[in-house]
Amino acid sequence: MIGVDLVVISRIEQVFDRYGERFLARFLCQSERELLARKAYAPKSIAGFWAAKEACAKALGVGIGDRLKFLDMRISYTQANAPLIALDSSRCAELGVESLALSISHDGGLAIAVVAVRYSAI
Repeated sequence: MIGVDLVVISRIEQVFDRYGERFLARFLCQSERELLARKAYAPKSIAGFWAAKEACAKALGVGIGDRLKFLDMRISYTQANAPLIALDSSRCAELGVESLALSISHDGGLAIAVVAVRYSAI
């Protein structure tokens, strides 16, 4: 299954300018916030993380809610700076997820993320 999300970067920037760290803490774990701090909280990076988590929820077919929370998903990078997304192990088991793949891009004031899910064989 594939999920896609598109975000207007300026919208995320406005929310971050108003709420700062409180906004980030609502949808990012500490390690993700540290990654963004290293990028000087670049609005395009924040928007990319938001889009990635929304795309993941769509790919899983559950949306953000009782079955999947923002903090159940974690974004990181490979040594080659490619984005990764992972689920909490209990969510992987519950949803039957074997693996996830993530791509994030930014251009023209937009951030887009695509997540592909491979499910465990039944």
